[in-house]
Amino acid sequence: MGLLTLVEDRPTPKAVYNWRIYVLALIASCGSNMIGYTSAFIGTTITLSSFESEFGLDEMSTDHVDLISENIVSLFIAGAFFGAIFTYALGHFWGRKWSLVIASAVFTLGAGLQCGSKGSSGLGIMYAGRVLSGLGTGVASNIIPIYISELAPPAIRGRLVGLYELGWQVGGLVGFWINYGVEMHMAPTHQQWIIPFAVQIIPAGLLFVGALWIKESPRWLFLKGRRTKAMQNLTWIRQLDETDIYITEEVAAIDQALEEQIATVGIGFWKPFKAVSARPAIMYRLFLGCMLFFWQNGSGINAINYYSPTIFTSIGVSDSDVGWMTGIFGVIKAVMTFVWLLFLVDQLGRRNLLLGGAVTGSICMWVIGAYICVVRPEDNPTDKLNGGGIAAIFFFYLWTVSIRPFFLWKFALT
Repeated sequence: MGLLTLVEDRPTPKAVYNWRIYVLALIASCGSNMIGYTSAFIGTTITLSSFESEFGLDEMSTDHVDLISENIVSLFIAGAFFGAIFTYALGHFWGRKWSLVIASAVFTLGAGLQCGSKGSSGLGIMYAGRVLSGLGTGVASNIIPIYISELAPPAIRGRLVGLYELGWQVGGLVGFWINYGVEMHMAPTHQQWIIPFAVQIIPAGLLFVGALWIKESPRWLFLKGRRTKAMQNLTWIRQLDETDIYITEEVAAIDQALEEQIATVGIGFWKPFKAVSARPAIMYRLFLGCMLFFWQNGSGINAINYYSPTIFTSIGVSDSDVGWMTGIFGVIKAVMTFVWLLFLVDQLGRRNLLLGGAVTGSICMWVIGAYICVVRPEDNPTDKLNGGGIAAIFFFYLWTVSIRPFFLWKFALT
């Protein structure tokens, strides 16, 4: 049993599985495409000779260049951190639809600033653009799976939330390969580095336009007491009349869930925080969930996304080969995500995959780190990789395979 298998909790009319629910999920998933792309392209783009020449990096010391590169990457992450914090307030007061509109608008503005930055004096504009893009990413990455899961019928909820992961991986795949394309087929001019930055605007623009059209989550509307609008949206999404027994049962289930929430938690902005603090068992579960997210990111995947070209160079890969080897990294990430997701998660279980992936990934990182420390390929360059270098690359790709379950445990919550 996997994401492609329909498991209905009750008799479900065929009309429920209509094109509207898939279109809404696809539009929302433009946001994950945006996130996947922007996290993948930047690491290689800032190493392009045209980018270094544009901002005068080729005339700076190595330490200064490293500092600027770190700023470009880390300011985006800082923006995403605060965007994630703002998500709860936006989603609570403004709803899912307008949160996506705001997130995509802020991201698009940030991408525009990045494209408009020029010369060494333009680094400040570049930094501002990266912060804004990070803010939009932080909001979108949290709101999109919530929105999709609230819209989806139970039988296809996992499938539709899987579109979120699909969008992320497709965006990442494009991000990893676009730099190889511009480096191989374009002269090192302003246009060479601006194209990868400009492509960010495509998924962000699609999300912005689409978010203006999509329907607000009926569940959020019910929560806010806007029952008439909630019923209109729910019947439109399900393509059923208000009097249909399926709609009646779904509304009853939503009402029951809201009544339980009011009785046990409350519906005010601060109520969930008070409820959690008053119940140690729930606090412990929240702690476990937060730690899963923390250690997922602590596995190093974000750092490797941004600095994969640097890692390959450290292993001893020549500059001419770094581009396509980084692209292969993106391909393995995308392919293995769906191998785990569609074929192995339900057979082997989330916990087993998580533990096995953690152990294997840790071993791979220790092997790569030991090779770099002992051999020091950057200090002892050769015309071709030796056996140790090839083994290090193998373990790097094996790490990519093993670490994917870290990002699939969340599907157990859908």
